[in-house]
Amino acid sequence: MPNEPNTPVTLAAVTGAHGVAGEVRLKLFGDGFETLKGHKSFNDGALTATKIRSDNKGGAIARFAQVPDRTAAEALRGTTLSVPRSALPALDPDEFYYADLIGLPVVTDDGEAIGTTSNVMNYGATDIVEIAPDPSVNDGKPFLVPLIPAAIPEWNSERLVLARAFLP
Repeated sequence: MPNEPNTPVTLAAVTGAHGVAGEVRLKLFGDGFETLKGHKSFNDGALTATKIRSDNKGGAIARFAQVPDRTAAEALRGTTLSVPRSALPALDPDEFYYADLIGLPVVTDDGEAIGTTSNVMNYGATDIVEIAPDPSVNDGKPFLVPLIPAAIPEWNSERLVLARAFLP
């Protein structure tokens, strides 16, 4: 279940090397690089941050003790950085982590099961939920729905409800 204390929550992903000294560029999945600075250990201790700073473009630059040079940094491309949920601050009632939605069963507003959530993204305007449908829906092809009340009138730790009007 997503809300358990040891469930990993992904905070960033390595997009590539930065410079020649082993630093990496990060795509952030949270509220900014300050969120990362509160953590020194990622991926169950596999990576130990020695420095994290803003890239002034919405991402971050990080140095890890285990990454001595550009070659090692480049090898991390695509690696996600996660921490246990218990290491994160408590949420306000109207807040959530993307990890809370991923894997939830999706049903229509009249109760028909249609699939599961497979991803949550944000391109600036609002959060977008990717739904991996059962083969009978949309020929089994994933589709995107905005995380707004008109499209998703309800969700909790058990399920996500999709307004039928937003089915493809």
